[in-house]
Amino acid sequence: MLTNMKNMARLLGLTALAMLVQGYHPGLEDDAYYLAAIKNNLNPALFPHDADFFRVLFQATAFDKLIALSIRWTHIPLAWGLFFWQCAAIFLMLWGCFRIARRCFEQEYEQWAAVAMVAVLLTLPVAGTGLTLSDQHLHPRALATALILAAIVAVIDGKRVLAGVLLLAAFPLHLNMTPFGVSYCVFLAWNPKKIEQQHTAVLATLLIPLGWMFEPATDAWRQAEATRDFYFLARWHWYEWLGVVGPLALLWWFRALALGRRSTVMGSTVMARMAERMVYFGVFQLAVALILMLPPPLERFRSLEPMRFLHLVYLLFVLLSGGLLARYLLKQHLLRWLLLFVPLSAGMFYAQRQLYPGTVHLELPGRPSGNDWVEAFRWISQNTPVNSQFALDPQYMEMQGEDYHGFRALAERSVLADALKDPCIVVRVPSLGPRWLREMGAQRGWRDFQKPDFQRLKSQFGVDWVVLTNPPVAGMTCPYSNRRVSVCRVE
Repeated sequence: MLTNMKNMARLLGLTALAMLVQGYHPGLEDDAYYLAAIKNNLNPALFPHDADFFRVLFQATAFDKLIALSIRWTHIPLAWGLFFWQCAAIFLMLWGCFRIARRCFEQEYEQWAAVAMVAVLLTLPVAGTGLTLSDQHLHPRALATALILAAIVAVIDGKRVLAGVLLLAAFPLHLNMTPFGVSYCVFLAWNPKKIEQQHTAVLATLLIPLGWMFEPATDAWRQAEATRDFYFLARWHWYEWLGVVGPLALLWWFRALALGRRSTVMGSTVMARMAERMVYFGVFQLAVALILMLPPPLERFRSLEPMRFLHLVYLLFVLLSGGLLARYLLKQHLLRWLLLFVPLSAGMFYAQRQLYPGTVHLELPGRPSGNDWVEAFRWISQNTPVNSQFALDPQYMEMQGEDYHGFRALAERSVLADALKDPCIVVRVPSLGPRWLREMGAQRGWRDFQKPDFQRLKSQFGVDWVVLTNPPVAGMTCPYSNRRVSVCRVE
């Protein structure tokens, strides 16, 4: 428990370090629909034309409702509320890591090295899955992971009822990731005398979120699926498969290192058990993933993203790696700590700046983002009617200087479907496929559009505003313009 103020201060310091290294970017990537859903909860008048692109998916989740409720209850401005929640999510993840480290490592410096390694590597990519250990914006995966880590601690301590309660609380936050936490906890609590019952429990946890998976695949669904390479294991590169097998092999080595210590050392016993069961968990989940993702008749199960079990594998692998590095290399030598963590932090920071070079590293509330696209989206949210319908290049997230910020989340206006994020929703909600295809087809050849093409979009879909790269199309009225983009009326 966090009864020691020194531990609290250290965790807060590591949370600040994690934020500084990974950055903060609300509205980025997946937040294109998470943040839009939160704003729609706070103001149902928003997104009158396209709310289905996030609302249907979130009907069975509590994340957007929880954040919106906290904003209403505290009366904190939304931007600050999101920032505080992001800090809290990282803090809770690191707290869970600290509690696990205390049970795996005897020396205090080993425990803190384990947590520091996680804090520095939160943006470490998870092989082939499109994930990192945490995101640069508030994501339900972080909160669900914090609950899963707490459940792991409860299993280690023999408090299985508490573990069950924590895992049940995680399900409404993230339906896809929580079953992996349940599966690992079952392996961790594995009693060889009850193998059959517990394997049944593991399989049951995999079936919990599958009820919506049995809608038949359509051509539109397959086109949306094709935009996600990580759904196709045959397309994975050799180094991605190395990223699958390597951590499991190293975890087995960690088990051997732990068993090589005196058997009376409780921490080594716990670490050996955790590493061993993580390997069993990984092999089992990999087998499930291969069964679900390779046969064409089971293609609908790919959107369950079964390879994302690697997120938990990587998180615990990084945690144990940090503690073992301290045990065998760093020890209590300050210079060694600095030689490891300073370059590692700098390297991760540099990688983030290369990913999002057109945006300030910390997009704090009230601070200019430095991103012309984001500033245009903010102008739209304050200066256009709530019921407006927008259109912009379907590939806009990948355009120079845009840095993967979502239009709906930041502009707070309806927009025609895009080619990068909306397919992710279509894969999960196939009924949106025909609409997505229709709107994508109407925007084909966007970069050659002239005024009559925009007027066609107005007659077909009610588009009354467009966002154009500079210089804008001749004959358009554009009340807002900056270095990169203009916001123009369709008349």
